Amino acid sequence: MQNLYAAAHACLMQTDLEQKLACAAQLYADWQAGRLERVETPDCPVQAVPEPGRPAKPELVHPREVRQRKLSSMEGRRALLHAVAHIEFNAINLGLDAVYRFRDMPDAFYGDWLQVAAEEAYHFSLLHERMADFGCRYGDLPAHNGLWEQACKTDYDVLVRMALVPRVLEARGLDVTPGMMQRLREVGDEATVSILEIILRDEIGHVRIGSRWFRHCCEQRGLEPEATFRQLLREVMQAPLRGPFYTEARLQAGFTVEELEQLLAMEQTWVDEITR
Repeated sequence: MQNLYAAAHACLMQTDLEQKLACAAQLYADWQAGRLERVETPDCPVQAVPEPGRPAKPELVHPREVRQRKLSSMEGRRALLHAVAHIEFNAINLGLDAVYRFRDMPDAFYGDWLQVAAEEAYHFSLLHERMADFGCRYGDLPAHNGLWEQACKTDYDVLVRMALVPRVLEARGLDVTPGMMQRLREVGDEATVSILEIILRDEIGHVRIGSRWFRHCCEQRGLEPEATFRQLLREVMQAPLRGPFYTEARLQAGFTVEELEQLLAMEQTWVDEITR
């Protein structure tokens, strides 16, 4: 039997791209087969991970330095594929970090996040194969580190992590992906659209997993989930969610109609305050 926490950490810190993808898939298979056990050992304490394992490239830059290009051009579609692949790569590490870091959760929590890591690895593989059609590979373009920076800011509390990474950062992908797909259809790139359809379908499930465990944590602590979520947006994110929302996807992912209405109202209040 392997130690789940040590195995997740080893995969998290893996720098070789192909080995990380294979490891993420294998960990989920091993969990399902009962080959991993949760054991606290002195040689695998919970530690901060300011930088997870990743290849030497891409170069990480400020978000303003990541150029946006029109999807009507080859360069634009190459940049889009690289940007989404970078998100998926970081999401592999986010799933692994949740397994490694938060050790007081029910067994189902670890199965859920190992599944997420494996599915994110699959998404990355699809995108990387498509990038090859454009003469590009992961690392050829710069990228920003915003997603992992938020992981570091939420590494002290599983409730905060579940609220602000899946339900804010990853859920934003639910809102913007349909628009990307439409623009790609307009330029005839159905191959990339097909990949994004798979990613959108699975990401609804990933955000739903975040919603599930956020609500579990709230229940354990006697907190009202929707009020707690809004409080974390104000106090930790220090910003509201940005609309418009892809309502159907967010409802499938664990948001309620009332919650979305409250979040839109919160956004408008925020806009009113900063424009006075």
